[in-house]
Amino acid sequence: MVELNTLINIMIDYVEQGGYIFGFILVLLESILPWLPLFVFIALNIKSFGFITGFLISWSATIIGCILSYLLFRYFFSKRLNNYVSKKNLTKVEKISKSIKNISFPNLVLLIALPFSPAFLINIVCGITNVNFKKFFLSLLIGKLSIVYFWGFIGTSLIDSITDPEKLIQIFIILLISFLLSKVINKKYNID
Repeated sequence: MVELNTLINIMIDYVEQGGYIFGFILVLLESILPWLPLFVFIALNIKSFGFITGFLISWSATIIGCILSYLLFRYFFSKRLNNYVSKKNLTKVEKISKSIKNISFPNLVLLIALPFSPAFLINIVCGITNVNFKKFFLSLLIGKLSIVYFWGFIGTSLIDSITDPEKLIQIFIILLISFLLSKVINKKYNID
């Protein structure tokens, strides 16, 4: 049986040989295909290219992937779903859609910033309910910082992450900063 360290080194070699574009594509694909392991791709990028370069590759790729997913559902599925809901007179669904569409900017940033929130589902729901693109985009820019930091700095071991109080405090501080930053931006630019 192949030792885990050997397997990890083989994967790092593949990412390094593929270069920045390969690392970018891996993270981009995860944003569209949610069953792929984001934490593995981010950790590989950071291990292969260093923290800053790997972080920037992963952060930009996940933002672009989320935008593609959002646009796909906004322009190809939103109208169909809304027509179906109207025809079937599903008032509960309409109320939920309206509340999601009107989610505040800070709350959307926080939802995106949480490491275990279902990013693909957030992209779909924001696209289908026609959440303002500017609000969605700015939320991604801020919120994805903590996700990429979490999976990159913390690494691939969820158990190690949860059991290390220092790392949990760092994540909490980043989430708090993301939330406060979104409040300041929202107040200054009136995004909601």
